[in-house]
Amino acid sequence: VPAAAGLVAFAQLFAHYAPRVKTLLMRSGSTPSAAEELAQEAMLAVWRKAHYFDPKRASAAAWIFTIARNCGIDRRRRTARISSQPAEEGLDEPDPDMLAEEAMIVRQNEAAVRGALERLPLEQATVIRMAYFGDRAQAEIAKTLGIPLGTVNSRVRLAFQRLRTMMEENG
Repeated sequence: VPAAAGLVAFAQLFAHYAPRVKTLLMRSGSTPSAAEELAQEAMLAVWRKAHYFDPKRASAAAWIFTIARNCGIDRRRRTARISSQPAEEGLDEPDPDMLAEEAMIVRQNEAAVRGALERLPLEQATVIRMAYFGDRAQAEIAKTLGIPLGTVNSRVRLAFQRLRTMMEENG
């Protein structure tokens, strides 16, 4: 009977968090169908890794959303690896002028983001670099820096607010 109670509890957890996880993943750029798949994958990971959960380190919501975020990152990495494999013979080559223009736009955007990052407070810039350029989970960042997970979450949120404002000001 304890196993049945565990399944009921997980069903309730799933019903509560899966839609929220899907929304988070869609805001991160996933399509609705991909977000649905990733939400299910994340919730399955929650079930499998339940013994790792430590309420002293993070709330259940933070832990679940971190797992979901990592599932999204893993999916993007797998997709990038697949798309970076050589193209099959016989496919049309992309227009080199368009590629050059796109590359220039990407370089300009990267330069703008780098400039905005330089204007962030050091604490915020550090967590952004570790999370998004170093692909490290926020719990790992908290452990590395010796700060609470909530502090990492706050710094990321504040950094994104500032970056958004700076990027909007630059057009």
